Amino acid sequence: MREGFRQSMAWLHTWSGLLVCWVLLLVFSAGTASYFKDEITFWMTPELHAAARPDVAPAVALQHAVERLQQQAPQAERWFITMPSERGSAMRVGWVSPPPKDGPKGNTRSRFKSESIDPATGEKLAAVRETRGGEFLYRLHFDLHYMPAIWARWIVSICAMFMLVAIVSGVITHKRIFKDFFTFRPGKGQRSWLDAHNAAAVLALPYHLMITYTGLITLMFMLMPWGVQANYQDKGGESAFFEEVFPVGAGRVKPAGVAAPLAPLGPIAEQAQRHWNGAPLATIVVNNPGDANATIVITRQKTRTLSYLQPGMVFNGTTGAMTSAVGDEPSGTAVTRGALYGLHMGHFADPWLRVLFFLCGLSGCVMVASGALLWAVKTRQKQAKALAAGARPSFGLRLVDALNIGAIAGLPIAFAAYFWANRLLPLEAPQRSQMEITCFFAAWGIAAVLAQVRPSMGMWRFQLSVGAAMLIGIPVLNVFTTHSHLGVTLFMARGPWSVAGFDITVLLLGVALALVVRVLHRRAKKQAKAAPAGARADAGKLKEAA
Repeated sequence: MREGFRQSMAWLHTWSGLLVCWVLLLVFSAGTASYFKDEITFWMTPELHAAARPDVAPAVALQHAVERLQQQAPQAERWFITMPSERGSAMRVGWVSPPPKDGPKGNTRSRFKSESIDPATGEKLAAVRETRGGEFLYRLHFDLHYMPAIWARWIVSICAMFMLVAIVSGVITHKRIFKDFFTFRPGKGQRSWLDAHNAAAVLALPYHLMITYTGLITLMFMLMPWGVQANYQDKGGESAFFEEVFPVGAGRVKPAGVAAPLAPLGPIAEQAQRHWNGAPLATIVVNNPGDANATIVITRQKTRTLSYLQPGMVFNGTTGAMTSAVGDEPSGTAVTRGALYGLHMGHFADPWLRVLFFLCGLSGCVMVASGALLWAVKTRQKQAKALAAGARPSFGLRLVDALNIGAIAGLPIAFAAYFWANRLLPLEAPQRSQMEITCFFAAWGIAAVLAQVRPSMGMWRFQLSVGAAMLIGIPVLNVFTTHSHLGVTLFMARGPWSVAGFDITVLLLGVALALVVRVLHRRAKKQAKAAPAGARADAGKLKEAA
């Protein structure tokens, strides 16, 4: 505090950002892609690109879905039916099966399976490849992978708290922050990186504050559970709270053990639509199908409103009578939380507004990446004399350099590998969707290991070149693996625009990386010519890295 409040905030800003910046870059990248997760899933199922969307009455489609579930999972604990929407034309059915009795001792986890069906016939769309598509990227940005979800959410929450501290302290630190936004001085080393960091941060500052704070709101019941625990400790705990507040969790009762036929879903769905003035349905959940205690929970599709709240209705599964309606008259607290949750998810946005959110998310990635690079540039300048004299970089500087390469240059390779694996893996491969995810982490792991072995400017150019080539090659890959390629979509209007949008986006990202590589090549040549012949061997690494 001797140096003043603003200087102390600068220290806090630096370290609160640096310690978690690589995890934040993954979260920002995957979260930004999640604005178009349905479109990504559609691109990753090319068998559906040329398929016409059948015009089937909801009652008929539901009957076919029930027949399919009765055929595939008559003993399931729960059935799930997802209705087609404007962003997803497929109809999906899923079920939760009880754990196998002859399985490993102590394995009490139920198993979930799902499949896409033709709503006109109820038959499985056998030609559709198995993939998690955009859902993997959506889950990745808060559930990570290869670890229990609760651990991952705590890690992401802590990183988000650090991010919020970094944003607030950054605003305090830069007293000329808006003036700095209009200032960029290229070729000035540390000054240039600071200008880039300021511009990326101020460009979408309201978005960065909103997305960080609302991200914490989505996990509020995990971060601050004491209110729920205090008020529901005599009512069944947190599970009772979630069943009361959220319609998807409502209607959960123990099975009676007595067989009973399920009421027709068509009239029940029509009653729910009349209750919501004709609004389309999102999901139908059947608890304890075929049992006397069966219940049916129907939720309405999210409308173009800010709130993320989804009203639901609960019906008796054997008589079809409505037992309760959830969310029709939410409290002020629920409305506030739903609005903040909706801001984070962005489901209210039309396609162009989602494009704006996507661009703001990319600016967040640039902000995080440039902040990490700025620390390395500052530290290298402090060690300039020692490095010029032949000393090795400090352990911290070398570690940050390697982590920067692995995260900033390695992540585009990982994303591209995920999409390439989707088109190149055999369609009949067992656990195909998991193999795609494995390719994502394998590519990222290889990039990270190479960066640790040789954290140099040459490695930057190599990995950025690989990422650029793989991203630019994705539209070409699409041409040879589906009939709905970019040219047909744009000039003959015979393909879905979401496919064209995906191809254009990855193409532009790949071109951007290629331009960065070109700039790095030119800078390396210019520095090599400017350096005296005797000093090139001693100062080459220092100048190249700076």
